[in-house]
Amino acid sequence: MDFAASPRARTYIAKVEAFLRDEIIPAEAEYFAYLRQSPSIWVQPPVMEELKAKAKAAGLWNLFLPDPEHGPGLSTLEYAPLAELSGRSLIAPEVFNCNAPDTGNMEVLHRYGSREQKERWLAPLLDGTIRSVFCMTEPEVASSDATNMQATAYLEGDEVVCNGLKWWSSGLGHPNAQVAIFMGLSDPKAAKHQQHSMVLIPLDRPGVKIKRMLPVFGVYDAPFGHGEVRFDQVRVPQDHLIAGVGRGFEIAQGRLGPGRIHHCMRAIGAAERALELMIARGQQRIAFGRPIIDLGGNRDIIANARMAIEQARLLTLKAAWMIDHVGVKAAMSEISQIKVVAPNVAQTIIDQAIQMFGGAGLSEDVPLTALYAYARVLRIADGPDEVHRALIAKLELKRHAQ
Repeated sequence: MDFAASPRARTYIAKVEAFLRDEIIPAEAEYFAYLRQSPSIWVQPPVMEELKAKAKAAGLWNLFLPDPEHGPGLSTLEYAPLAELSGRSLIAPEVFNCNAPDTGNMEVLHRYGSREQKERWLAPLLDGTIRSVFCMTEPEVASSDATNMQATAYLEGDEVVCNGLKWWSSGLGHPNAQVAIFMGLSDPKAAKHQQHSMVLIPLDRPGVKIKRMLPVFGVYDAPFGHGEVRFDQVRVPQDHLIAGVGRGFEIAQGRLGPGRIHHCMRAIGAAERALELMIARGQQRIAFGRPIIDLGGNRDIIANARMAIEQARLLTLKAAWMIDHVGVKAAMSEISQIKVVAPNVAQTIIDQAIQMFGGAGLSEDVPLTALYAYARVLRIADGPDEVHRALIAKLELKRHAQ
């Protein structure tokens, strides 16, 4: 296995590093100040559209999609370090049109969508003119087991009728959000993983009602947000089904493989930024007559952080290499391993950085609390740690039984 960046990847790494340093990081304060000062937090800060235009003009657009028709056509392994760089800033993924859940939804439409679905929804998503939502998790059942799903998507004549309550529907608050991918039960008598379907539902469809937006640690993660939304007898034409009835689980698995690489590399990027901030703080802050970097076990904390980041990165790059060379199915254990490892590493290092900053670490003067929330949420999103550990153990026991 060779994880070295290709010449093409090195070119993009240099460009993204420069854009992040010169354009995105300096714009963070303006972006968040606009949200704090606006009458509503569910607005798009103008600086974001300015940054997106610059990124598009620089060719730093749709970097995640391995199809040269819609971007540079980078492999999963080539994109991984770019995802890491974007993880250093909470606003960077959208700047490059590489933010979740839009990346996963675009992958779904690219791989499974009809020509009409691609023209209506994929094209504007690729252009960054609209945003999208993914509606799978439900409040009344343990959604870590997706077979528990109670929402329904039944065929009725030439329409699909959708009913159910979804929550933690990321992106629901964004002013540019126009369409949701809804997963529901279509045939309870079919085989276990052929019972569910995915349906495209325009958010302005009658029967779609946003009940509330959900804060994470007391913050609404605006302007994207995470919402609870009711689908009450929502009717859409049958051609809004993605790939056909009963294909929901198949699509979900295809969606999650590369997406977990993206999430984990961004988590590693967040850990890197936290480590940099922690070191700078430790060297500059004086307590008891000495830089706090020299107090207690802070040097050990920094050494352990560096080792943990390197280990997490290597494991994630291995999973990315396997997706490219042997496919998602063969990489299932590695994908689950990184989904446990990377967010835990990031959470630990960010927490240590907060401690090094003291009271300032709890403020909005530095991005640590927002980065911490991202890492902590990621230990639940796309499958909680326990589900991934169960799969890892299952595959390991199967390997030893042969």
